[in-house]
Amino acid sequence: MAYPGVQLLNLTLPIVIDSTQLSGFHTDPFDQIIVATARINGCPLLTADGKILDYPDVETLS
Repeated sequence: MAYPGVQLLNLTLPIVIDSTQLSGFHTDPFDQIIVATARINGCPLLTADGKILDYPDVETLS
């Protein structure tokens, strides 16, 4: 699917590695991959997820 202004990002080895090394982050593997993807690609997350919003090492928009 294509949406204007939306880019599909691949799951890469650096993202997988970063997702397993998120200091103090909860253990939901899907949230870990989402956060690591944003960190590696330098993009903010638009989320209402409180656990992600509380994590200090990722830029979020709420």
